[in-house]
Amino acid sequence: MSSNRFLHFSFLPLSMRMVFTMTLLVLGTGYLFAMIQVFTVHAGRDGNPSLSAADLRIAYSGKEGGTRLESALNGPMQGMLPANERSEILKWVHDGAAQEDYDARVKSIMDSRCIACHNGSNPHQPNLTNFDDVTKLVAKDEGMSIGTLVRVSHIHLFGITFIFFIVSSIFAHAYMRPLWLKCVVIVVPFLTILMDIGSWYLTKLWPGFAWLVIGSGALMGISFTIQWFTSMYQMWLYKLPQDIVECGGVLPVLGTKSGCDINN
Repeated sequence: MSSNRFLHFSFLPLSMRMVFTMTLLVLGTGYLFAMIQVFTVHAGRDGNPSLSAADLRIAYSGKEGGTRLESALNGPMQGMLPANERSEILKWVHDGAAQEDYDARVKSIMDSRCIACHNGSNPHQPNLTNFDDVTKLVAKDEGMSIGTLVRVSHIHLFGITFIFFIVSSIFAHAYMRPLWLKCVVIVVPFLTILMDIGSWYLTKLWPGFAWLVIGSGALMGISFTIQWFTSMYQMWLYKLPQDIVECGGVLPVLGTKSGCDINN
């Protein structure tokens, strides 16, 4: 058998198919939780509970006339404190964010609800332990800083690339025709990783590119879904046509010596 010969799941040992199956189950669960995390972090920034392009524009480029504290309380931090306490903080911001009002109305809320996480120990989270640091969040909301984007970018580039390397390596054993379509499904997520990361910076500069964030994320998710379901189905339920089985899992080609295509 040629070393270039395509090898379908059907020709792999049971143990290898079990490894692939469990890997896909764990990665699929992780991808699902990643989508939930994206929703909980960004949804609601525009005042509506659903996730929209407006939420992404606010997250990356800021909110015109708004503050970082408002964006957080209307977005990812919305469920972290009762509605009446959240309204009290927002009212303090709208009333001018004076220190005497902070001491009287806001500090106790911050102490009981916020400083367990925002106590200054994590340099990537705002410090809410004192008035001076809180007032930094009452300044104009300019979205994510370049430093934050760079930090998150390299994590996503390495992490998501590794995920799709594994998923695509498994999917490579699937039978799909035409062959170019299979290649597109494999290539698209790697291109959309770059598109997705790049769109963050573009959205910070030009908010209209928030739609590119949504589009690249959707393409990435579609490709992941196709590869995941195709691999799982063909590993356990799909039955290859007999002529392909006779060729060792490759597509029969008329006019060749062996009758089989060994280069697919």
